[in-house]
Amino acid sequence: MAYPCIVYQRDDANTEYAGNLPYTVQQRYQVTLIAQDPDSDIRSKIAALPLSRYERFFAANNLNHDVFVVYF
Repeated sequence: MAYPCIVYQRDDANTEYAGNLPYTVQQRYQVTLIAQDPDSDIRSKIAALPLSRYERFFAANNLNHDVFVVYF
């Protein structure tokens, strides 16, 4: 991989019901920004996405990981 990079995976879904039937379904994705720079400007761009929430930060293998949850 070349850094910075974004890794994402489908995580869950939020289903709302009406009349005991699914009315809307929003897919939830876990989006991880992996970068060498801990202050990458990409982090603020992901945070500005609609229905995006910052979850956590961790460092591994001398890389910085910022994890978000994004509904789409």
